Amino acid sequence: MSDLSAIVKAYDIRGIVGEQLNSEVVRDIGAGFADFLRRVDGLGATSSDGVTPPQAVIIGHDMRDSSPGLAAAFARGVTNRGLDVISVGLASTDMLYFASGWLGLPGAMFTASHNPARYNGIKLCRAGAAPVGQDSGLEEIRAALERGIGPGPGGGGVTERNMLTDYARYLRSLVDLSGIRPLRVVVDAGNGMGGYTVPAVLEGLPLHLTALYFELDGSFPHHEANPLDPANLVDLQAAVREHGADLGLALDGDADRCVVIDERGEVVSPSAITALVATRELATEPGAVVIYNLITSQAVPEIVAEHGGRPVRTRVGHSFIKARMAETGAIFGGEHSAHYYFRSFWRADSGMLAALHVLAALGHQHHPASALMAQFSRYAASGEINSTVTDQQGRIAAVRERFAARAVEVDELDGLTVRCPDGSWFNLRPSNTEPLLRLNVEARDTTTVEALRDEVLALVRGN
Repeated sequence: MSDLSAIVKAYDIRGIVGEQLNSEVVRDIGAGFADFLRRVDGLGATSSDGVTPPQAVIIGHDMRDSSPGLAAAFARGVTNRGLDVISVGLASTDMLYFASGWLGLPGAMFTASHNPARYNGIKLCRAGAAPVGQDSGLEEIRAALERGIGPGPGGGGVTERNMLTDYARYLRSLVDLSGIRPLRVVVDAGNGMGGYTVPAVLEGLPLHLTALYFELDGSFPHHEANPLDPANLVDLQAAVREHGADLGLALDGDADRCVVIDERGEVVSPSAITALVATRELATEPGAVVIYNLITSQAVPEIVAEHGGRPVRTRVGHSFIKARMAETGAIFGGEHSAHYYFRSFWRADSGMLAALHVLAALGHQHHPASALMAQFSRYAASGEINSTVTDQQGRIAAVRERFAARAVEVDELDGLTVRCPDGSWFNLRPSNTEPLLRLNVEARDTTTVEALRDEVLALVRGN
């Protein structure tokens, strides 16, 4: 058995294929997931009124060479426990979430998102796309696997169902795109699942689409499918300028994140996208709650409040965002990592749904994207800066001590957040999976950002 503690992460299961993830391990994870579903949801059991609820698990996979085989192994584990499998085949992660919500069934998505080709992983959810994370099932499944998975009764079967058309139709039903002006749009799919889903979602819209790297290829021959790394946006930025496009969209490997490029070829902050979409959602439900995580720009809660909404701050990570959305009934949630969550989408994240909101906002007025987005950008920011640190808590303690006397507010919701008298702030938090500290700084101007960044990094890195 693989070292499960190394592959069971905070939000999913992820590891190197052949070394940490193989068919045997994944088959047992499938069986463990089925046992978990039986316990927490009574899946496969007959209710007191004699009705047997749906007892299938939906499985989708990305374009990596290892994904179909691993998905099939997982299906063997599920069917061995007497549950059925609905295979949706090729899918983006948000398409798997759609299938889970639309069909009211739990699901498993095989993807390692933006990680290199040698990696793969599994994102699990309960019926209605409810997250399964470290505190909501993954640890229980890991413990069961370490105890050992015994033989099951068998009897489950596998059926195939393509969900692409239903997924695309549903996304378009959530955003009013009628009457938008013709737009020139460049999309970089990074050889990931956006190459499969984007044509279906954008079909019939008045767009002139320039497609970059739509060929499905899990070896990522052109660049990593990680749009948060500026190096991976260079081709898209050049294409936007070359074609005189109104907008550029960059998707990650499993197409659940979307980064926006304006007509100048400049990156639009995901916090600005969060604020934009929040105002559009609040227009449909004044006074609703909007969730934002603690590294999102301060502009987001300000703009939400100005538009009559109730901003609620949360930790970083999709399971925390989704939990707070469920608790508060929030209409929308956004993260600075370009994950966007919608109540209308079972509180799941969908980069394509956020992209449709941006297209609608841009297409229903005549200003360029840069002018539109300027309304939602108020502060200078450092972006996320990673430092390799063995003594994470010791370094955080040193930073806390340095700023204790001058901070106007300190909290430890997720790592250390310090607010200074001039309105600047920073968050320093440990990675869940690596010996890293992640720093984000925001202030009213770039000079203040750089000074605060350098002071904190000197303490973190011991310079």
